[in-house]
Amino acid sequence: MALDYRWLQDTVRDRFDSDDAMEAFLPRALTPDELKQLGDDRYLSAMSRRVFRAGMQHSVVDARWPAFEEAFWGFDPETLVLLTPEQLEGFMQDERLIRHRTKMQTIPRNAQFILDIRKEQGGTFGEFIADWPSSDIVGLWRLLARRGARLGGRSAAGFLRLVGKDTFLLTSDVVARLVAAGIVDRSPTSQRDLQRVQDAFNELQQASGRPLCQLSAMLSLSINPSF
Repeated sequence: MALDYRWLQDTVRDRFDSDDAMEAFLPRALTPDELKQLGDDRYLSAMSRRVFRAGMQHSVVDARWPAFEEAFWGFDPETLVLLTPEQLEGFMQDERLIRHRTKMQTIPRNAQFILDIRKEQGGTFGEFIADWPSSDIVGLWRLLARRGARLGGRSAAGFLRLVGKDTFLLTSDVVARLVAAGIVDRSPTSQRDLQRVQDAFNELQQASGRPLCQLSAMLSLSINPSF
């Protein structure tokens, strides 16, 4: 089965007073050039922020993030890859921070991940992210989950959304619409089901010209008008 974009457009448009109001509500992704201009420190910061958000209220993490930026020297990967166990233990005594040892230990590991990608690709991590095609965004999720630290599950997509890379999100409302359309029969976790979801989004993108992030929001709105 397939999702009909015209039906989706009309259903979501009915939630708003005007076309302009709908367009203003829908999210925007950064362009490839904008993603390339972000320093790799911003990618490590976003990775770390997403790791700390997992299982916590996002607002709590966000409120403390300026203290993290200061404590971790702006998240420069070349600096943080050298963190020692003693330094990490010191951060555990900093009351400004969220003192979760396992999550803190991901910071040097993800710094190494970023540096490894830079070495392999011969460019910045931002260039690597920018050049990855949206038509295979689940492939990028898999890579982040396999090679990054605590970037599995929804964290890969959450990290990409934080930095502005175009991606869809598998929220409960999005999954509900995909199930109703017969794309999958449950929350997709297998590679087969994730590919079915990717294919459905690719078809919607071809029909609409919209980025994945907007299509994701529209699918959510088609289920939950108060999204």
